[in-house]
Amino acid sequence: MPTLFLSISTAASKGIAIGFNSRLSPGAKQLAEAEGVSIRLYDVIYKLIEDIDKALKGMLEPTYVDVIAGRAEVRAVFDGGPQGKIAGVYVRDGRMWRDAQAKILRGTKVLFESRVSSLRRFKEDVTEVSSGFECGVGIENFSDFSVGDIIELYQKQRVD
Repeated sequence: MPTLFLSISTAASKGIAIGFNSRLSPGAKQLAEAEGVSIRLYDVIYKLIEDIDKALKGMLEPTYVDVIAGRAEVRAVFDGGPQGKIAGVYVRDGRMWRDAQAKILRGTKVLFESRVSSLRRFKEDVTEVSSGFECGVGIENFSDFSVGDIIELYQKQRVD
C-alpha cells in the first residue's frame, strides 16, 4: 500500500494528512474525500511547521493558572442571618467583586474555595470594592471565618 494511502487511512478519523515535497495521486484524493480527511501539501518547510503548530494549539486543552486579583484581611465576623456569616474585611491589594472566585486562607492553608456571593459597603449592596476600603463579604457555602483569615480573589488566566 503506498505511503499516502496508508497516511489517509490512518487519518480517517476526521484528521489531516500532510505531505512535504510530494504529489497527490487521483486515488489518494478520492480516498481522502471519502474518509473526510483534509490533505495539506507543502514545499516550504517553515510553512508546514507553522501550520502544524497552529493545529496542535487548537487540539490541546488550554492550560490555566490562577492569577491573584485581590486580597483582603478578615477583621471582624458578623451574623448575616439566613446567609450565614459575613466577613468584615479590609481590602489590602487589588479589588473585591461579586461573583469572583475566592480562596479562604488561614495562615498558609487554603480552607475553602468558592465564589463571592455578597458584597456590601456599609448597608449598600455593591459590585466592587477597591484596595484601601472596608466591606462585608459573603462566600458561598462558607461561614467559618476567623479574624486574621485572608480572602484571595483570583481569575483563571490562559497560558499559551
